[in-house]
Amino acid sequence: MNVPKPVSVHGGHSGQFCGHAKDTLEEIVLAYIDQRYPWVGITEHMPPVSDAFVYPEEKNAGFDAGMLRERFAAYMATCRHLQAKYADEIRIYVGFETEDCSGSLDVAKALIDTFSPDYVVGSVHHVKDIPFDYSKARYEEAADCCGGLDGLYAAYFDQQYEMIGSMAPRVVGHLDIVRIFDPDYRSRLLKPTIWEKIVRNLKLIKQLNLILDFNLRPLSRGEDEPYLSAPILKKAAELGIDIVPGDDSHGVDTIGAHMHCAITMLGAAGVCTDWRTPVDAPYEPVIASE
Repeated sequence: MNVPKPVSVHGGHSGQFCGHAKDTLEEIVLAYIDQRYPWVGITEHMPPVSDAFVYPEEKNAGFDAGMLRERFAAYMATCRHLQAKYADEIRIYVGFETEDCSGSLDVAKALIDTFSPDYVVGSVHHVKDIPFDYSKARYEEAADCCGGLDGLYAAYFDQQYEMIGSMAPRVVGHLDIVRIFDPDYRSRLLKPTIWEKIVRNLKLIKQLNLILDFNLRPLSRGEDEPYLSAPILKKAAELGIDIVPGDDSHGVDTIGAHMHCAITMLGAAGVCTDWRTPVDAPYEPVIASE
């Protein structure tokens, strides 16, 4: 019996290219090699659409949107360099993680055209252009704009559905991150009006043959379960969706953390642990203009 190998379909955020991460990208790659990953997807955040979407820590460091676009170009060049440098030790897939706010789809398309990434991770971090996962205060602000937490969940999963349909990203990132500051998320996810949206999104992911990110970052923050919550994992497995671990690492210290737990959980759910890579077929993203 083959022992499942540690991999990450959503990883490699570094302090060199991300304001809320640490360590250099090469240090990150060397840590993956040290942990004996056969392959890893490096998926740094795309640059902001405009200055309005620059995060506070980036503003405090003196960055504007134009400077962050330049930093992204440096990220892609560095990642390609490391991909070649360490090709005999690890397969590196070079990608980026999308945003989903006003204007982001057109920017993502331009980045794909310019840099030809191996793949992208499609994620939603904004609802009504509010970065709800940035802090509890912004989360509450987004909920207020949606008429409460049920409204926030509904808006999030509707926005995610539109993102999946318009972009068809090879990997869908942290599907239920909308729960991030909600202590009652387990019951809320199962409310019929919310659960039906989740199932709808999962069915579209299956229809488009995309990969789901089994995102371990919540475990590194001391939470009880990854993104995907248990009922979502169960339903995704029933639908036969490919689910692959993503450590969503933001520094060397989180690489490999909780991977054994993830492999055990996925195996117990009946998920194939002969992991599908994000480039098992030519990448042809489908992005509709906004």
